[in-house]
Amino acid sequence: MQTHVAENRDELRWVAELFPQARSYLGVYASAGLLHPRSVLAHGIWLDDHDRSVLHEAGAQIAFCPSSNLFLGSGLFDWRAAERAGVPVSLASDVGGGTSLSPFKTMLAAYYVGRSSSQHASIAKSAISLAPSQLWWQHTAGAAAALGLDGVVGNLAVGAEADFLLLNPEATPYLARKTALSNSLEELLFAMIVLGDDRLVERTAILGKIG
Repeated sequence: MQTHVAENRDELRWVAELFPQARSYLGVYASAGLLHPRSVLAHGIWLDDHDRSVLHEAGAQIAFCPSSNLFLGSGLFDWRAAERAGVPVSLASDVGGGTSLSPFKTMLAAYYVGRSSSQHASIAKSAISLAPSQLWWQHTAGAAAALGLDGVVGNLAVGAEADFLLLNPEATPYLARKTALSNSLEELLFAMIVLGDDRLVERTAILGKIG
């Protein structure tokens, strides 16, 4: 089951009017029995610690949609609070409100959110630098796990479906110059996040068939 939760404060007020007996927006889904390991809830910006605890106990996932959240001014997702609560998080574009389907732009937007502060001091104090390797994992194996497809797609493990991209870190002159100066895998991954676009993708493979 995939839907939205706690995306913006206007939405929270509307849900409270429709379901005055519910503790929170998330509580509406909980009371309907819709929270379980196969629940993928987009956004999750305006959740509190109790809501995160409910998500953790249910095994439900949050699909963090940074470009949409920034573009619409919905708020800043508190990644650290989700981590503390043990809530699984993957990255998504939100095609309705997002500004791009590019995984590189989505990862970069997630990095911006992690470094940003919010109108809420609790989030401002938790500004973090998301590691490039973590961002890549969230957008590959993490996303697969959110959809119950871990071990099937999202990695190159033996037995997984051979769906992957062949990336060229020298795809553009600027990218080639930047990646040549990378001293670690993290720096290389970060350069591709910041400077990558469709030109970075040299080939695709779907079920092992090279395109």
